[in-house]
Amino acid sequence: MVRPMSPEPVRRIAVAVDGSPCAAQALEVAIDLAQRYEASLAILSVAPIHSMYVSPTEPWVATQVLESESGRYKQIVADAVARAEAQGLSSVTGVCLEGVVVDELLMHLERHPTDLLVLGSRGLSTARRILLGSVSESVLHHVSCPVLIVRERPTPPKPSGSPHA
Repeated sequence: MVRPMSPEPVRRIAVAVDGSPCAAQALEVAIDLAQRYEASLAILSVAPIHSMYVSPTEPWVATQVLESESGRYKQIVADAVARAEAQGLSSVTGVCLEGVVVDELLMHLERHPTDLLVLGSRGLSTARRILLGSVSESVLHHVSCPVLIVRERPTPPKPSGSPHA
């Protein structure tokens, strides 16, 4: 007799936010899931490092996160935590990291395992994804937990005055 598989319990949910509309949608989904499963919610953000021009004669220059960027991402996390708490979640943490976005997210999740990661996706075209890279796609291929990708919802067309438009 084959025993039915029981689903793994979802006790810890993590969501990555960056201030974009897609991340806001991912946050709403993560809050809803945390409420449904009575799970804790970790809200993560990464202030990205910025490349600096250096002359070829310089032996090494550290990249850095601009102070204004760091403060902006800390505020994004604080606002997301406040939103989750306002919707009734009691077990919410916020973490703002600095560095290469994908690397920092993966390292954090390795140190703090989660049962589900929720990410927003802008739905870049293939060409833009190849040129710019995709955080959600990179994380998806390297993280060891289930991942829920929340895609941007298309905006419905505006009604026009003419029935033949």
